[in-house]
Amino acid sequence: MRETERIRAAYARREERGLEGRYSYWEPANLYLYQGRERALVSLLAGAGLLPMTNLRVLDVGCGEGAVLRDLLRFGAQPENMVGVDLLVSRLARARALNAGMAFSVADAADLPFPDASFDLLLAFTLLSSIVDVEARGAAASEMLRVLRPGGVLIIYDFWVNPRNPDVRPLRRAEVRRLFPGCTFNWRRVTLAPPLLRLLAASAPGGWLACYLLEKLPFLCTHFLVAATKGQA
Repeated sequence: MRETERIRAAYARREERGLEGRYSYWEPANLYLYQGRERALVSLLAGAGLLPMTNLRVLDVGCGEGAVLRDLLRFGAQPENMVGVDLLVSRLARARALNAGMAFSVADAADLPFPDASFDLLLAFTLLSSIVDVEARGAAASEMLRVLRPGGVLIIYDFWVNPRNPDVRPLRRAEVRRLFPGCTFNWRRVTLAPPLLRLLAASAPGGWLACYLLEKLPFLCTHFLVAATKGQA
């Protein structure tokens, strides 16, 4: 409960400081980031045999306003098969307004209100790094595994380094493997370091080309996207 309240307070501070506007889709750096991440996501989904997503039951843990769920509509997912949970009531109100037909509810990742093996695909985008407490992070991982069916896939997008934000704790590959035992993993290194990305993406001409070339250097990419496939029972 203490960790839940800490997370709510951290996001309240972000809203007070007006930091949410930094992630507007139309900003050049964000547009480059989101489109690159989507290409990597399509590659992982295709590799897992999940495209098209017509009959998949999908849960987004820490869904925010439902942007990632909305993206999946382009891949064949059906709104009635899509569920999102989040701690923040204000974000869920926005999610309901933007995503007709999808189901949203307030829930803690460490206590998901769903039966075992309920979903074919889970999403956790910058979720685990926002959970600083070791036990709470482990509980969230256990819950996600519980509600994922055997053979189902968990997609994690998160960062392994973020020195400027004291409200988060980076997520490393070794920890992902420990948190999700019995899974097989398919990794992609993505997202050029955001300060560098913001600097270059807005510069013309050639800003996006510079981003593309620098993104080929793994040590300059601060995030990873991984598909974790749950073992068969």
